[in-house]
Amino acid sequence: MRNTGVALHFREFGNPETPKLCLLHGLFGSANNWMSVVKYLQQGFHVIAPDLRNHGRSPHHQEMDYGLMADDLLRLFDSLEISSVCLVGHSMGGKVAMWLALQRPERVEKLVVADIAPVTYAHRFDAIFQALAGLRLDEIGSREEADSGLAEWVSDRGVRQYLLQNLLKQRDGWHWRFNLEGLRSAISDMAGFPQVESEIFAGETLFVHGEKSDYVTDAYRERIAQLFPHYRLRMLHGAGHWLYAEQPQLFAQVVRHFIAG
Repeated sequence: MRNTGVALHFREFGNPETPKLCLLHGLFGSANNWMSVVKYLQQGFHVIAPDLRNHGRSPHHQEMDYGLMADDLLRLFDSLEISSVCLVGHSMGGKVAMWLALQRPERVEKLVVADIAPVTYAHRFDAIFQALAGLRLDEIGSREEADSGLAEWVSDRGVRQYLLQNLLKQRDGWHWRFNLEGLRSAISDMAGFPQVESEIFAGETLFVHGEKSDYVTDAYRERIAQLFPHYRLRMLHGAGHWLYAEQPQLFAQVVRHFIAG
């Protein structure tokens, strides 16, 4: 581990004596994104949902890559005396989960990757970064005003609402919970995936993707199979990239069935 770790804020649910299940959110997200799924998983699992570095209530740090984020998780697991977990990660969180499984397979019992592949994507966040940077937080008076400001750049209301979950009002005004500059600096790393030498994760792995999403295509299946030879693929009909938020009960059922299988 590099000596640049952060102590992650996390939420936990369920009985600590039951199997451990860790949920990892995507870019601009937080542990709170998982609440609609947690209610279907907390019976039978000890659910741990951290805020990844530069997100939510976790510390801000200018250094950010998948190796560091995996190290942060290992520190969290060690602090909780958790030897191994089932990992579920969406988008950026899915890449963190994959990298941890490849580097420390003994710490990962089973792996669920939601709507992402271990490949480099052309990053799609220019408009979002422009919207966030252009929003004058010192001039807005309400979330509605913030939404109107973001709408000039981000037409999808669902994406705006997702971003606005991170808008925090304090005594001195409005602030973003996430580290905007840190995320902007790291976006190339987040869009990519670390170079893999010879590692594979031989454990059971499930890739879940949305029918309406283009993040997991047939073109990526060869790479998935190289790194995760015991993988399965499951499509959620009618779902897009935010599949766990769009179909939380079905997503939870798929996760539960896979882990129990």
